[in-house]
Amino acid sequence: MDIDNGKTLLILGGARSGKSAFGEAIARASSLDLHYVATATAGDEEMSARISAHRKARGKAWITHEVEIDICRILTDHGGKGSVLMIDCLTLWLSNLMEANHDVGAQTQALVKTLGRARGAVIVISNEVGAGIVPGTAMGRAFRDAQGVLNQCIAGAADNVVLVTAGLPMALKSDGRPNHG
Repeated sequence: MDIDNGKTLLILGGARSGKSAFGEAIARASSLDLHYVATATAGDEEMSARISAHRKARGKAWITHEVEIDICRILTDHGGKGSVLMIDCLTLWLSNLMEANHDVGAQTQALVKTLGRARGAVIVISNEVGAGIVPGTAMGRAFRDAQGVLNQCIAGAADNVVLVTAGLPMALKSDGRPNHG
């Protein structure tokens, strides 16, 4: 799979499904400048170690932007023609928004509009959280629901959507058209 200027690829999958590695491989195979938009925050030692390991594994070819909330600004400032921005991931971005009491709907619509104006290529990573058990708390259910709506909105705006399971990609939408069995 290739990624071209002005195109958006959404990669969905569960935890440790291989979605980030798949996205990174597509970005590296392009001839575009590589930008990594990291939304994770190091709230504890384990997460700090994960972030450090991811940064080291990416290597020096990537320009890393660590952004908890304002990914639209990074897309606008660094998403020009000749670049690929990989946002990893929307799930942590959503968590950051909810923890900071931001209007998730407004932020989602702003992201959709910004993706529509992108001149460079954009790869968006997001967790598919709706296939698991029903969360036992109201906050967990609200998060699951918001993640599902967010994924639907971004999938609608994306040119291509891929689901990665056990490291295997399955195209759900190609060149703006859903794939029907």
